Amino acid sequence: MGKVKVLKFMVPAGKANPGPPIGPALGPTGVKTPQVVQKINEATKKYSGMNVNVNVKIDVETKDFEVEVLQPSVSSLIMNNVGAEKGPGTPHTTKIGNISIADVVAIAKERMPTMNTPSLKSAVKTILSVCRTIGVTVDNEDPKLVISKVASGELDAQIV
Repeated sequence: MGKVKVLKFMVPAGKANPGPPIGPALGPTGVKTPQVVQKINEATKKYSGMNVNVNVKIDVETKDFEVEVLQPSVSSLIMNNVGAEKGPGTPHTTKIGNISIADVVAIAKERMPTMNTPSLKSAVKTILSVCRTIGVTVDNEDPKLVISKVASGELDAQIV
């Protein structure tokens, strides 16, 4: 690619459209908006129900483009899993949902490449901490208790 212009968007996964903000931003670049929108929707399908950050890299000379989908935040993945749109005002007393330890492990595995953790066990503890801060219980227990179980090795069989 020659000179590259990067446009950043937050779009509903799998439901981007050529209207604002995508269409008006792409118009001056000369890239065909429907093709970009189609590629964004294909790339974001797996995050259905969430808003996802997307970078569109455009070669200004050739009009070639690439779509880069950034992973949703850990809290977005957890809230999507429990079906909540936002956390409570008092997460330590008000709970918005429950998630299983298997789901926590799955999120940890998905996010592990972008997390600064040495092991899957550490990544699971990080995800559990996020659960606690957004008012989500894990297997109907306070995530703080589950973190201590992970640290003691009690849940090692489930963290693989």
